[in-house]
Amino acid sequence: MLSEKTYTTIKNPVITEKAAIQKSASNTYVFKVSKEATKTDIKNSIEEVFGVVVNSVRVLNTKFKNKRTRFGKYKTSTYKKAYVTLAEGKEINMENPFK
Repeated sequence: MLSEKTYTTIKNPVITEKAAIQKSASNTYVFKVSKEATKTDIKNSIEEVFGVVVNSVRVLNTKFKNKRTRFGKYKTSTYKKAYVTLAEGKEINMENPFK
């Protein structure tokens, strides 16, 4: 049985062009993770939930951006991203990841 921390560590995958290039070039997946998560927490969560072998985890704290609309100025929220590199031959199916 998996703990609650396992499921709350990973928030959602990042689906962008840059993430797609990383996936095809070096088998690296990008996830938004909780701000309190460490590299070992992220590695353990991905291995338990998706059933794959993780080679490395790189973590990035994003910075806010200043935005402006006709109603005024605001700042975007910050979050933590994890670049997870999987072992050769392993992959995560994003359409149905739990198979």
